[in-house]
Amino acid sequence: MQVLIFKRILFAVVATSSFHCAAAVEISGAGATFPYPIYAKWADAYKTLTGIGLNYQSIGSGGGIKQIKAKTVTFGASDMPLKPDDLKAAGLLQFPMIIGGVVPVVNIKGIAPGQLQLDGATLASIYLGEIAKWNDARIQKLNPKLQLPSTAIAPVYRSDGSGTNFLFTDYLAKESANFKSQIGSNTSVDWPVGIGAKGNEGVANMTTQTDGAIGYVEYAYAKQNKMSYASLTNKAGKTVAPGADSFQAAAANADWAGSDSYYLILTDQAGAGSWPITGASFILVYREPSDPAALETALKFFAWAYRDGAKLAADLDYVPLPAALVAQVEKTWTTSIIANGHPVWTGK
Repeated sequence: MQVLIFKRILFAVVATSSFHCAAAVEISGAGATFPYPIYAKWADAYKTLTGIGLNYQSIGSGGGIKQIKAKTVTFGASDMPLKPDDLKAAGLLQFPMIIGGVVPVVNIKGIAPGQLQLDGATLASIYLGEIAKWNDARIQKLNPKLQLPSTAIAPVYRSDGSGTNFLFTDYLAKESANFKSQIGSNTSVDWPVGIGAKGNEGVANMTTQTDGAIGYVEYAYAKQNKMSYASLTNKAGKTVAPGADSFQAAAANADWAGSDSYYLILTDQAGAGSWPITGASFILVYREPSDPAALETALKFFAWAYRDGAKLAADLDYVPLPAALVAQVEKTWTTSIIANGHPVWTGK
């Protein structure tokens, strides 16, 4: 009898211990705030399904690149793809995870979402400090039917190193020679005017709280916060609104198969329906990971997100990757992520 009781106690201890070990399994990542809303949705669904959690620090692309290089996380996330030479020097591999769009958001009394129209040159002039009031003739010319106020414009910008900064400045640099020469494009730039805020969350909050403000955030943040956003004139000269269809239109002609190390920037794409500030968000991992098991767990999560997370992504107006690109990425995992002479990813 005592032996039976002992066995039962032992079984309970082992079972409890196993449960806690399983519950403690967590994927670690850090970086871009651009994809954070969908990563959070995926993480909740995946934990419910598998018990495996995701500890993702939404700290900006610059922070994600620093943390993966410091090997403090299993993966980094960046909306600015690293150039092939930089990846090689760091021993890293990158692949696209999701596609979305950056949108200008405004806080102007009486202006509804999509009602204000801007183009790249005018937007660049606002962030250069050349246009200071909402009723400026250049803005009024684009919006002849709107009664714009004389309210001072308060540009809000990302103060942290971010891929959202990169996508926004890359677009403006393509649209304005002055912006390109004076500010340029990068994850972090020196803004001549405006108010700095940290993260997409910070820019959304600051724009909402500041009368006359204009900022730029990933579209999911604009939707979640019910913010008024501007439509944009694209490369084809057409006025387009942000959303899954216009992001998909911009990504439609992307030549991922012909890109080196998935280095591809989707801003200012051709096409009548293309949203001009579309971008992909990328994952960064080591080609020869120091913890293969942790990376394999992360890759299983990414594979699940590609396969089963498309609807959750679409609900937030992100664009899931096409099946052909997913197959290409998973082949890259098999051939390029190696530990002890064997592929970390086997597709199982």
